[in-house]
Amino acid sequence: MQVSRIDPIADPRWQRFVERHPEAGIFHTSPWLEALRRTYGYEAVAYAVIGEDQEVISGIPFCRISSLITGRRMVSLPFSDHCQPLIDDAGHLRRLLSAIDADVAQDNLKYFELRPLQLDYSQLGSASLAKSHEAVIHRLDLSRSRDEIIEGFNKSNVVRKIRNERDDLRLEEGKTESLVDKFYSLLILTRRRHQLPPPPRSWFSNLIDCMQDRLTFRVLLKDDTAIASVMTLYFKQVVTYKYSCSNPEFNQLAGTVRLIWRIIQDAMDAGASELDLGRSDLETPGLITFKDRFGAVRAPLSYFRYPVRMEKRSTNSAVAHAARRLLVMAPDHVLSAVGGFLYRHVG
Repeated sequence: MQVSRIDPIADPRWQRFVERHPEAGIFHTSPWLEALRRTYGYEAVAYAVIGEDQEVISGIPFCRISSLITGRRMVSLPFSDHCQPLIDDAGHLRRLLSAIDADVAQDNLKYFELRPLQLDYSQLGSASLAKSHEAVIHRLDLSRSRDEIIEGFNKSNVVRKIRNERDDLRLEEGKTESLVDKFYSLLILTRRRHQLPPPPRSWFSNLIDCMQDRLTFRVLLKDDTAIASVMTLYFKQVVTYKYSCSNPEFNQLAGTVRLIWRIIQDAMDAGASELDLGRSDLETPGLITFKDRFGAVRAPLSYFRYPVRMEKRSTNSAVAHAARRLLVMAPDHVLSAVGGFLYRHVG
């Protein structure tokens, strides 16, 4: 067995490995890595243990980020809620981390970062990783009956709303450009409200092209006005709730709650076993509570870096406040352009 660096986009062995590994998810796939490459220019590399048959038996995918603003580093993976190292043996993990560490030192990178769903410290040996970010993740078991799933919903905040049917609401779903335009308009509205730029529009076009049938947009409309939208991904019986946005003027219609219920029903009909409701940062207690109300299991989610370096942070709150105000006031096309410029540096 040997440790090799392979191109997980061009080398078909990577996708074959991902398809058969029980812990692999949508973010490990070659199409997801290709969408990251097209949109942000990241170089994808997978550190892999190669077996006697020349197939991958353990591996960790990374994107190499080269930025004059935030530095050069490797992340597994940018804009991905989590990316579990796909390891069949503790010794494999130690060998992979050793190879990764050697490349970080040789190429004078700032660090490498792992974003696992869980990390067994006993498998690390002498490797010293430090937490760089803490969040939570919610996952809903879909292997139960509909009645059992509904029983776990919050009665007033979920059950009452999904049972209140309305004839003036209409659902559109698919991945046409017109549907993505409706989604993106709501995303800009939501990100503006949170004083954050949206990802570039090209990110979603690239996702459609790369992910094909693994991706779906759903938009809920009142008459002809889009009031809420969600983008989901599907891979190996897991549906991933990745992006959500809404128009606050229609909050009383519970558009996002209705869409999640529709996602759950469609996922069960398709034979999915789990709904991954994604990462929630600890600084977003409202979002955490919202996901709790669907009866999803909440678990800690930690990211790890090596070597550990202190990041310089601006202490000028006046400048930061002015920047956030600018985001709120900027036209939509400017807000989108800011996201297109910034996100390639912050992955």
